[in-house]
Amino acid sequence: MKNINSLDSKSLEARLRMSTPVDPARLERLRRSLAVRAGDAGLVDVAFEHHASPLGPLLLGATPQGLVRVGLPGESEEVVLDELAARVSARVLRVALAPLDCARRQLDEYFEGRRRAFELELDWQLARGFRRDVLRATARIPYGRTASYREIARRAGSPSAFRAAGNALATNPLPIVVPCHRVVPSSGELGSYRGGAAAKARLLALEGAR
Repeated sequence: MKNINSLDSKSLEARLRMSTPVDPARLERLRRSLAVRAGDAGLVDVAFEHHASPLGPLLLGATPQGLVRVGLPGESEEVVLDELAARVSARVLRVALAPLDCARRQLDEYFEGRRRAFELELDWQLARGFRRDVLRATARIPYGRTASYREIARRAGSPSAFRAAGNALATNPLPIVVPCHRVVPSSGELGSYRGGAAAKARLLALEGAR
């Protein structure tokens, strides 16, 4: 059997399933045990977990530096994990890390109306240059408020680059936590959203945005 260091989460689970027949509960216990051992040994660069939300299941990814990815219900899990493997590290495993635990708790508080600002360590490596500037400006939009794409472009340092700002928000790797749902067209329309228009409307309604 290969060293666990050479296994990503998909190949690990595939190898575990090869020892059939096996009880699903025992398989899950074994998977979690191996994941914990890999984490303790420093062999996991990106940890991920699923998390239930009123929008549907979220996929949360974190590095030791902080939360790096929030996958929305409309996104393919395989695509999100492939993105993390290609752009962050191939050592991706389903295992709990402290940043994930914090993110899950604060997301629950947010959806329950008990949290207006996230206090999480974020790993920004999936956004660089102007895209990162746009997302940092977006992260400062207060709860319950909205801003236009043009305003965000100005706050990010390039007032005329509102279309580029829109492109950056369309690929926001940390939706909800970095609240791109609070950015709307100057026309007053809802605008597009990575998770779909219905999800954007629901988040704005939750916040009583104006």
